[in-house]
Amino acid sequence: MEVESPNPIMNNELVPIEDTQSMETGMQLDLLEPEANHLVELTPSIVEPQPTKRRKKKSVVWEHFTIETVGAGCRRAYCKQCKQSFAYSTGNKVAGTSHLKRHIAKGTCPVVLRNQSTPYNAPPKMSSFTDTPKRRYRTAAVPYLTFDADRCRHEIARMIIMHDYPLHMVEHPGFMAFVQNLQPRFDMVSFNTVQGDCVATYLREKASIQRVIEGVPGRIFLTLDLWPSSRTVGYMFVSGQFIDSEWKMHRKLLNVIMEPYPESATAFSHSVAACLSDWNMDGKLFSVTINQPLNDAATDNMRALLSVKNPLVLDGQLLVGNCLARSLSRIFVDAVISVDGLVKMIRDSVKYVKTSESREEKFVELKQQLQVPSSKTLAIDDQTRWNTTYEMLLAAWELKEVFSCLDTMDPDYKDTPTEENWKQVEILCTYLKPLFDTANLLTTAGSPTTNTFFHEAWKIQLELARAASSKDPFVSTLTKSMQENFDKYWKSSCFILAIAVVMDPRFKLKLVEFSFSKIYGDNSASYVKIVDDGIHELFHEYIALPRPLTPAHTDVVNDQSAKPKDPQGIGSNGLGLTDFDVYMMETTSQLSKPELDQYLEESLLPRVHEFDVVGWWKVNRMKYPTLSKMACDILSIPVCTVPAASVFDTVRKEMDSYRCSLRPETVEALICAKDWLQAETVEAPVAPVKVEGPM
Repeated sequence: MEVESPNPIMNNELVPIEDTQSMETGMQLDLLEPEANHLVELTPSIVEPQPTKRRKKKSVVWEHFTIETVGAGCRRAYCKQCKQSFAYSTGNKVAGTSHLKRHIAKGTCPVVLRNQSTPYNAPPKMSSFTDTPKRRYRTAAVPYLTFDADRCRHEIARMIIMHDYPLHMVEHPGFMAFVQNLQPRFDMVSFNTVQGDCVATYLREKASIQRVIEGVPGRIFLTLDLWPSSRTVGYMFVSGQFIDSEWKMHRKLLNVIMEPYPESATAFSHSVAACLSDWNMDGKLFSVTINQPLNDAATDNMRALLSVKNPLVLDGQLLVGNCLARSLSRIFVDAVISVDGLVKMIRDSVKYVKTSESREEKFVELKQQLQVPSSKTLAIDDQTRWNTTYEMLLAAWELKEVFSCLDTMDPDYKDTPTEENWKQVEILCTYLKPLFDTANLLTTAGSPTTNTFFHEAWKIQLELARAASSKDPFVSTLTKSMQENFDKYWKSSCFILAIAVVMDPRFKLKLVEFSFSKIYGDNSASYVKIVDDGIHELFHEYIALPRPLTPAHTDVVNDQSAKPKDPQGIGSNGLGLTDFDVYMMETTSQLSKPELDQYLEESLLPRVHEFDVVGWWKVNRMKYPTLSKMACDILSIPVCTVPAASVFDTVRKEMDSYRCSLRPETVEALICAKDWLQAETVEAPVAPVKVEGPM
């Protein structure tokens, strides 16, 4: 333990080493260094004590310690946070403050370690320990803090991007006063400066994303989500989805493009062309998913563009698809509108209970008396989020017995739903549940592969078709519009979903044959043939691709480049049969069936609950070098254009008026950079392969 001075008056002062001689002579110095904003007082080491006038301790240490007498002539310093005690004085011997500074500044206090945001680690508290450019102080145990104006500007830009703050906040008087009091040496930036800083952050992040995209071994998939605005211009959100060389799925927002005429037939094709040009992705595009149905002119423009940019993908059959989330939202809204009176009745009953604490207590008490087993709790729905409306209806239906008896305890409750009303609510929830379950899949952290949604889609299509022909007038009226709306999605997307499920070794073409027989009856064979022919045609196109795009070839090349060359052609078996191995591979591939036919003819894998289909293809990429690449691309086709947080929205997102006032380049920089900065917490690694049976 370092003892700075036997004099109690000196135990809280910082003493320059080179000035110790002047102190011995009793000289008193007062040093002021304006450039470092530090005032250091030096007191002679030999001073007559004045017990009647006690100097106030100035060291910042005493903000964190208290001094207590523990015995005759013995006092100790106690940490205010962890209550640990330290030596302070024993008789005439006074301990220094270095050990106290180390306890606070170096983070050895256990409370400080648990809470790094405590004031002990904050720069203002440690400013008294800061070293100056001209003198060295005996505080080597305390970290030196430096002010970095460029770093502050960078953090302000990141703060604005991450939290959607307006750029003009840097010119708001309140924010300027806050920053000035926090660090007077910081020259506050202007609107133009912080706008440039945000764009610079965007460009730095874009460069790293560009390198990732350039290294993608397979195809890239685009989703287009058009946001309207009050200024009649639209903003196209273009996202890209792809699988990297590690077989991990990525989804990145690539562009936010202002479209002056969003309702035109060329708006979507223009955005796709701009994205492909910006990211140099010509020839890599596989499919496009759009958040709304396109008219014939817009569809023709899109297919014409993409057939030129990438003509090898089934002549455009996989290049246009509808957003599943938006389709489900439209179906739900139409269903609720068709029974609007019923939904309003349930909503009013729930609102009656939830808007009064006393009524809610009566409701809970009655539920306990009736011993209703439901664990649901009532909640008023948010009509901009359709999942909340479904959950409100389901909870009310499970608690219908309580509502039916509520008027006995509360005579003010008069609009009790009838038994017929509750039966209709049950029917409504029955046909909304498949929509809710399917939409929930879109909100999972690791987005399911495309094959998953074939199971959901064909069951919804079949159930709604059956219900629409029901003899019950309420059921048929409710589900007829739902079936018509979903049929539009099914017709535009069933081909993509079907070829995706063929790439699932648990189902292959068998599930397509089974589901189509249920939906199309005697005409199912012709629809199955369309899927079968499409897969074979696509496979032949993949065979024609350059070999470096196949994962097996890439792995072999990498392995060969990593190993030392064998000039004598002697393989690992030492027999010099490398050429024979190549010959066997070539002749075997010529005599055997194509990979696709071999895969389709093999028996199905057992169905297990947890199955990573992409991981299965990764494991089997050597057995199916071309087919595994095709399967990887097909299984990555996005079925949704919106992020997980917007899956249940009933109102289309609209660009706010503030961002519309900014330059389009600035809007793109702010929105894209936020998506990229948050990507690390969103992306989830691919789960390990969990299968049963032979591979």
